[in-house]
Amino acid sequence: MPDAKLLIIYHSQTGNTEQMAHQVLRGAQEVEEVEIRFKRALEADLDDLLWSDGIIIGSPENFGYMSGAVKDFLDRTYYPAQNKFFNKPYGIFISCENDGSGAVYNIQRIAKGYPLKQVIDPVICKGEVTQEYLDKCHELGMTLAAGLSMSIY
Repeated sequence: MPDAKLLIIYHSQTGNTEQMAHQVLRGAQEVEEVEIRFKRALEADLDDLLWSDGIIIGSPENFGYMSGAVKDFLDRTYYPAQNKFFNKPYGIFISCENDGSGAVYNIQRIAKGYPLKQVIDPVICKGEVTQEYLDKCHELGMTLAAGLSMSIY
């Protein structure tokens, strides 16, 4: 029976971030000891966040920022989550046309307030979603899930 719980949330309009999200999920599923909730950001809620031992957030970069749906999830859960957990591990994956740094920076800024603890470098897919980026997403999911299962974080 799984001991660790991983929440994967994402938003996608064009399908790029969704492709990446499914690879994150496949990587995480390789770790049998982890139970996973995989949700679109608008469908995820506080109960999902509190249920999890770690979270992976996926977003396109829109106008140098995270998607509105990911921001909405963070807005809806931020204050109710206060003082309910400390330093929950997280990872980020971003699809973008520019450099992705704006989306990463703003997610990191908000994550500090929960507080969440970034335990793995972000995956930033610039332009077309290639197999190289999909492999990195797979590794992101597998690495965070494995770390949770071994209580590393």
